[in-house]
Amino acid sequence: MTTEGDEALLRSLTPSVLGILVRRGADFAAAEDAVQDALVEAVRVWPDGRPRDPKGWLVTVAWRKFLDAARADTARRRREELVDEQPEPGPAPSVDDTLRLYFLCAHPSLTPSSAAALTLRAVGGLTTRQIARAYLVPEATMAQRISRAKRTVSGVRFDRPGDVATVLRVLYLVFNEGHSGDIDLAAEAIRLTRQLAAAIDHPEPAGLLALMLLHHARRAARTTPDGALVPLAEQDRGRWDTRAIAEGIGILRAALARDRLGEFQAQAAIAALHADAPTVEETDWAQIVEWYDELVRLTDSPVVRLNRAVAVGEAEGPRAGLAALAALEESSPGPAGPGEPVPRHTAVAAYLHERDGDLATAARLYAEAARRAPSLAERDHLTRRAARLNARGRL
Repeated sequence: MTTEGDEALLRSLTPSVLGILVRRGADFAAAEDAVQDALVEAVRVWPDGRPRDPKGWLVTVAWRKFLDAARADTARRRREELVDEQPEPGPAPSVDDTLRLYFLCAHPSLTPSSAAALTLRAVGGLTTRQIARAYLVPEATMAQRISRAKRTVSGVRFDRPGDVATVLRVLYLVFNEGHSGDIDLAAEAIRLTRQLAAAIDHPEPAGLLALMLLHHARRAARTTPDGALVPLAEQDRGRWDTRAIAEGIGILRAALARDRLGEFQAQAAIAALHADAPTVEETDWAQIVEWYDELVRLTDSPVVRLNRAVAVGEAEGPRAGLAALAALEESSPGPAGPGEPVPRHTAVAAYLHERDGDLATAARLYAEAARRAPSLAERDHLTRRAARLNARGRL
């Protein structure tokens, strides 16, 4: 069996090896199959002695696997002619090839869920079974999703730079899936974002990495042992990971110093202000409102405006927050469309009414938000808040 060190090395080398095969003329699906075959071969032979050039070994074996498959397919003679003209494999620069792979897996023709799954498979080096367990779906379902995604991007050629923003959104989507099965997707997203930030001269990947680290630092305090949600204001800050906070703030400062502000840097700045406050009472809410103003300028997102209303309520009082919430409702009249944050909006209104002392309205709104909550944990949390206020109202 391979050691844990061998397995970690294989996963780290997977994207650059796959990227090299794609650049040399293999379509994505065939290249990915060849790389997986090479990884299986490595698991078989590396225990007897790891090669001196592990990446070169994987490239050579994967390329031969691809050539064997191409030659065995008589219906693809044109591809065989193409690959036979390519140079002999060997060590090659990895940065550009790896970046191409990030962009390919986040191609706009893919749905967000397919892009996330393909990124975990091709860039992260996870098995289909691991990804399926992490997303709590049958392995056959995930295999079909990944197979369709590979077919979709197989004919894509890179004749222009990829979209960094799309890649970052895919990585953040993976991060927010959290931890289920035997794979910690949040930790995996941090690893992949760290790799991307090191490979590209752009401050936004660093901003996303900082944001992930700062959010991840609060993870141990975010739920109770029985899985109940713990709001930020009630979390035990002694359980926050100070090392991750320090690293995240350091990365953020370096990114902001480049004076090319983006949405993930602004979000990370808000997270840093929360992480930097020794107590919830010492949170610099006025500065958080300023950063939300920057985020509104950058994205004009309804979710950002909703979060800004909460910050205004903390900085200037609950009635100011309710006024900001009312302004948000006026700027986007009519019923919310699919995917819009209706339960979150109602929960924010409930919180601000509770802060303002209107417990009956707050309880009613918490109950309404609970009925529409997107997860069981959120539903239970909102239901408990409604019940607590109703009990106080009967006293």
